[in-house]
Amino acid sequence: MPLELQPLNLPGIEPKRPIVIAGPCSAETEEQVLTTAKDLAERDVKIFRAGIWKPRTKPGGFEGIGETGLEWMKEVQKETGMLVATEVATHAHVEAALKAGVDILWVGARTTTNPFAMQEIADSLKGVDVPVLVKNPVNPDLELWIGALERINGAGIKRLGVVHRGFSTYEKKLYRNLPMWHIPIELHRRFPTLPIFGDPSHIGGRRDLIAPLCQQAMDLGFDGLIIESHCKPDSAWSDAKQQVTPDVLEFILNRLVIRDTTVSTESIKELRKQIDELDNDIIEILTKRMRLSREIATYKKEHNMTVVQSARYNEVIDKRSAQGVLCGMSPEFMKVVFEAIHEESVKQQLELMNKN
Repeated sequence: MPLELQPLNLPGIEPKRPIVIAGPCSAETEEQVLTTAKDLAERDVKIFRAGIWKPRTKPGGFEGIGETGLEWMKEVQKETGMLVATEVATHAHVEAALKAGVDILWVGARTTTNPFAMQEIADSLKGVDVPVLVKNPVNPDLELWIGALERINGAGIKRLGVVHRGFSTYEKKLYRNLPMWHIPIELHRRFPTLPIFGDPSHIGGRRDLIAPLCQQAMDLGFDGLIIESHCKPDSAWSDAKQQVTPDVLEFILNRLVIRDTTVSTESIKELRKQIDELDNDIIEILTKRMRLSREIATYKKEHNMTVVQSARYNEVIDKRSAQGVLCGMSPEFMKVVFEAIHEESVKQQLELMNKN
């Protein structure tokens, strides 16, 4: 289902990369909100963000200051001229935020996964013209992300954008949330005019990762960044480790290299032609490999052997991963490639084994 999209058209914001949205994870006190906003405004940040309601699956943590914080957001607008943005998850949130004159709404990762919540928010937005940003769901499901966009779009909201905040994992990794860049890249391929904001704070989970993640988002052609910034991040009531001070944020933004997304590709045409030829070679080699797999399946069938031979599979994965490292590729990449090849090989062998 195609999305009906219009430019975000944010008042007073030039449509140049990156559009920066910054502010604390949570609105905590009026002093904290106004101090942070003024510090950011002095550094030419024009959109202030703060969580008013904080969704927490596990009770007992700080769940947001509530509607009181919306009055502080109005003060930010009045004293700095900044646009303000906050997260909404229910009809009551949408109603209160719109009544307070919040300029931009965003939908969080937990809410994106819930069709009932998404439809409730969509119904609340009917007849309203406000920019809405939708964060990716916590799990790496592109269709679920698109479905959330379709619900909001179906309510008549055409000034839509997305926030890539990475995907949750139970394993301990470098990042708090895995970037899995191929998912927002595929989203952009399907909807080229849909603005994408990178959220380095939630992807990294650590302030020292924010700068490189910002640069990666820009190198991938993202339209903007949404970054958590707090006047005293070490004392923050939520997500203290991933917030930076406004002056550190300024330093990060000033060092970004913004590459041209519209430059002519004439000069790399020959290189792309070589890549196309190599891709054709890869397909030809895979075809030969699958042919051999089917021959092996015939042997297994004749000798009453199971399709999957675990020892052989482990040997292939380990050996190819080691070879990949020697050739400058990551073992994770090689594992994904050869797992996919093995999966297709098993599929074709099963089909042959089950033929009469």
